[in-house]
Amino acid sequence: MTSERAQVIVVDAANVVGSRPDGWWRDRSGAARRLLTKLAVLQQRLQDTTDIVVILEGAARAAVSGPDAPDTGTLRVVLAPGSGDDTIAAVTAESAAQPHSPEVTVVTADRGLRQRTDPTGATAVGPSWLLDQLES
Repeated sequence: MTSERAQVIVVDAANVVGSRPDGWWRDRSGAARRLLTKLAVLQQRLQDTTDIVVILEGAARAAVSGPDAPDTGTLRVVLAPGSGDDTIAAVTAESAAQPHSPEVTVVTADRGLRQRTDPTGATAVGPSWLLDQLES
């Protein structure tokens, strides 16, 4: 899916969820569902200017299936077939290469991942940046 949005926010869901010690490790898919629900609300607020792309990996991928799956609206959810970092790097490069050159922001605190996405021209921000957006 290509977008004509002015900004693309690529979310390292595992890193964002893991940034708060709230027991997420006991229910990874539940933690991912809660994040997706909040991001879908944020996507509604930013609808005309921003695409949010959330990468889910491992057990968190189950968040989008079953009766408890949240309504993600127009939020783009990508299920990493293997490494979440590889998928995030690929989605970031794909987004940055769009002809209309959107501003791409990667939400992660992972230094190695930041080094992989920096050459695309993407800006990296930590999870607290996104969490602040979700709480405002």
